[in-house]
Amino acid sequence: IKMAEKVNIIVFSGDLDKVLAAFNLALGAAAMEMKVTLFFTFWGLNVIRKDKKVSRTRGIMRKMLSLVNRGGAKRLPLSRLNMGGLGRSMMKKLMEDSRIPSVEEMINMAQKMGVEFVACTTTMGMMGISREDLIPEVSRLGGVATYLGEAIEGKINLFI
Repeated sequence: IKMAEKVNIIVFSGDLDKVLAAFNLALGAAAMEMKVTLFFTFWGLNVIRKDKKVSRTRGIMRKMLSLVNRGGAKRLPLSRLNMGGLGRSMMKKLMEDSRIPSVEEMINMAQKMGVEFVACTTTMGMMGISREDLIPEVSRLGGVATYLGEAIEGKINLFI
């Protein structure tokens, strides 16, 4: 069996359970010595946003979006049964009891394993997110052309 050499994962969702799936796949592929790139776009950008309370964005619509969409890997809701954050807390407790790393720990593990983090510039502009709003693990910014250039080289391309 010939091993895939490159894996690209678009992280579109900002839901905790879906983000966990994306990172599990990324870490597994990196452990198998595949080159892995995670592309964060739309709600997935919340995973790589700094955990901050104040937004410096301009425009009333962007400020309103920033208020309800504060970002930070610690704040990700569940896709189902979030129950105002109670479901998220329960999931995190189950993860801890099962010795499953948190998203924050997975980010650190992925970086150490050479996984590349790319933030979508188009969505960043639309949502009023700047480079300074992102965690330092983000290695570069890029748009559709960046993703497609990577996707052409990839044997595995996933959308989560």
